[in-house]
Amino acid sequence: MRTETKNFTIRPATIVDVPIILQLIRDLATYERAPSEVAATEEQLVDVLFGERPVAEVLLAFEDEMPIGFAVFFHNFSTWLGRPGLYLEDLFVKPEARGKGYGRALLIHLAKIARDRGCGRMEWAVLDWNGPAIQFYRKLGAKPMDEWTVFRLTTDGIAKLAQS
Repeated sequence: MRTETKNFTIRPATIVDVPIILQLIRDLATYERAPSEVAATEEQLVDVLFGERPVAEVLLAFEDEMPIGFAVFFHNFSTWLGRPGLYLEDLFVKPEARGKGYGRALLIHLAKIARDRGCGRMEWAVLDWNGPAIQFYRKLGAKPMDEWTVFRLTTDGIAKLAQS
């Protein structure tokens, strides 16, 4: 599936796009005030996105020929619905390209993928300090899941639990 207007294109990433994906990840980390926390490498991204068992998919957004944003997503599963869901890990449009409807276009594209794949829901997390994003998502009809708390184990915590 491909979305295209005169100067704007959304398309699925391919293996040759890995350097673009990594740069957008770094741009996102800078925006989220954590530029030094990116540990991903091109080699890792090739493996996890395009290897034998891909774990996520990427949509790239271009204005003319310049990459200006991306969406990284994967499928989760709802036991209650008995259907897959689409989990949006990251949505990012470069600050200089905002206000043109590109973020909305990426979400519409994702909604079409979710619909076409029989997903029962789309979910994502947003940093609580990111007021513009929260307002944007609310305008689209998304609702915060205030009664849920996200828990996380990192690599060390996973190893410790696995060895217990």
